[in-house]
Amino acid sequence: MVALPSFARVGSVSVVDFSLPSLKTRAFPNCIRKQSLGITRASVAVETQNPKLALIKIGTRGSPLALAQAYQTKDKLIASHPQLAEEGAIEIVIIKTTGDKILSQPLADIGGKGLFTKEIDEALINGDIDIAVHSMKDVPTYLPDKTILPCNLPREDVRDAFICLTASSLAELPAGSVIGTASLRRKSQILHRFPSLKVEENFRGNVQTRLKKLNEKVVQATLLALAGLKRLNMTENVTSILSLDEMLPAVAQGAIGIACRSNDDKMAEYIDKLNHEETRLAVACERAFLLTLDGSCRTPIAGYASKDADGNCIFKGLVASPDGTRVLETSRKGPYAYEEMMEMGEDAGQELLKLAGPGFFGC
Repeated sequence: MVALPSFARVGSVSVVDFSLPSLKTRAFPNCIRKQSLGITRASVAVETQNPKLALIKIGTRGSPLALAQAYQTKDKLIASHPQLAEEGAIEIVIIKTTGDKILSQPLADIGGKGLFTKEIDEALINGDIDIAVHSMKDVPTYLPDKTILPCNLPREDVRDAFICLTASSLAELPAGSVIGTASLRRKSQILHRFPSLKVEENFRGNVQTRLKKLNEKVVQATLLALAGLKRLNMTENVTSILSLDEMLPAVAQGAIGIACRSNDDKMAEYIDKLNHEETRLAVACERAFLLTLDGSCRTPIAGYASKDADGNCIFKGLVASPDGTRVLETSRKGPYAYEEMMEMGEDAGQELLKLAGPGFFGC
């Protein structure tokens, strides 16, 4: 059986009993024991965990993975700014997003872009929070006015994990087996290599929910980002890890981004010390590729930039039809520097646009 942590309910926030290397039990007492305060502004539902005035309010979604990333950010802020170690100096503010509220439909059917960031961005602009912590693959290629995203934490493993109770790989699954994934990128690449398999597209929910569905045999297997499983200390559930040749990752997969208001120099200074430049450049290259393609919510797109042994940037990009019958790939190599990497991403996107032809992209 796939190992699942136990759930505890606090207000309308799900808090999961799990351990993380950088997320010890000390991180959760306020959100577990105290009733949360509801603060509503526009369409933003904010739940705070500490009524004391904080120096920095970190906005995040309420899933276990999102909380793990917020606490990782908190730990790094304290490590780089010792004055923030005082109790109450940093507050975690949980914000419910549209993507968290609507779980009965595939993401593509409810808008696709910005579903997990819009309400957090609003809270940032309105001053309910000081910084926002995002999974970069959820961040649209445009940023809202009055916000900047100048910081990426060091990137985690970008590969996808195969999780199954009956087979050790996709290749071992019998014809007709159902794979659960909400990702069109994963669906298209699975069906391209294994057309005899089936994909359950509306396989939504956090990591724990998806593993529960797998245990209940709703599907025969699923794919999850290895980065998230590592951050949740749940890699014991991994059956095997797919190579980059088997499954190219989503743009910015495994990367965490931290945003602040464009006029908030103090917050920009705080998070500047957390930035991992190699990750920031790679993410910028991949997002330039995505922006050039201007992929719709119905377009499977994958892209990955990395540094080779000689210090050069290697970029690989892919677009596909949702049914996997058509997959177009390209690659680039050049200096690991911002301008050159942005050009590589844009150029790779232009190439695939021409190869795909009219009608390939679009809902």
